[in-house]
Amino acid sequence: MVQGKRVVRLMGTIIELTIEHEAAESVLDELVTRLTEYEHRFSANDPSSELMQVNRQSGKSPVVVHPELYELIKLGTAHSQAPGSQLNIAIGPLVQSWRIGFSDARVPSEAELNAKLALTNPSQIILDDAAHSVFLTKPGMAIDLGSLAKGYIGDRLLAYLQSVGARSGLLNLGGNLLVFGPSSHPQGLWRIGIRDPQGEREEYRLILATPATSVVTSGIYERQLVTGNHRYHHLIDRYTGHPLETDLASLTILSQKSVDGEIWTTRLFGKEPDEILAILEQTPGIEGILIMKDRQVLTSAQVADHIIWQ
Repeated sequence: MVQGKRVVRLMGTIIELTIEHEAAESVLDELVTRLTEYEHRFSANDPSSELMQVNRQSGKSPVVVHPELYELIKLGTAHSQAPGSQLNIAIGPLVQSWRIGFSDARVPSEAELNAKLALTNPSQIILDDAAHSVFLTKPGMAIDLGSLAKGYIGDRLLAYLQSVGARSGLLNLGGNLLVFGPSSHPQGLWRIGIRDPQGEREEYRLILATPATSVVTSGIYERQLVTGNHRYHHLIDRYTGHPLETDLASLTILSQKSVDGEIWTTRLFGKEPDEILAILEQTPGIEGILIMKDRQVLTSAQVADHIIWQ
């Protein structure tokens, strides 16, 4: 087996791909090709993307979409309608009002936020399974898949790598990590650093020693808007239109499917720590690590044995 590595900038982030395969370079070429296609399919910031065709037709007509885009929108719509969920793929109008993470970020007025909130009801996303069409019933509605797409894409890339016989590898999609096969560490476990929210990018609060898995982290430190004495992070509260008010600095979810990690970091972020831990314990197949603003670390039961403390 040959080890190959590729670093590219796509989907607004740095993506690192490391694999073991007898034809590593050609497989990496295919991964980059697929990533480029996925970026065009799922982006809410590329005017020419397939998703933006749906958003441009809001209030006008249904749009037939690629089966993968339809599958992800359907999954996101279901989780957006779960009671108490912070995930809402119809949050696009609010995200575009704030634009945190982009050069034109700003603080919207309360009147603007109230107007945009009226356009974020996920029950007004109408899906047709037979036609694979999506219809946003109100003009100005907009789907944003930023809370789901990287996980879904990571799972698709992993399925491809498994289909061509890759022995092992690491896919880092900017805060969304998938590892598969054995690593070079003892017992074949992977070492994965969980960032210290108050430190620099390569400063870790703890390290996980884990078998093949997906590790997804969401945090309030990644993208921010600073105006005067105010600092606004990019995680928008779907119910108020403002950045979430929380003592939680980051939430990491471990799961077999990366899209599940995306779903649950978003669904749970903003809830009280005790409630998050209770939900994690009641939800099969997911485990979590909470790092609070005061650097306190809380974990679900199964994670504690895999932590190497810093």
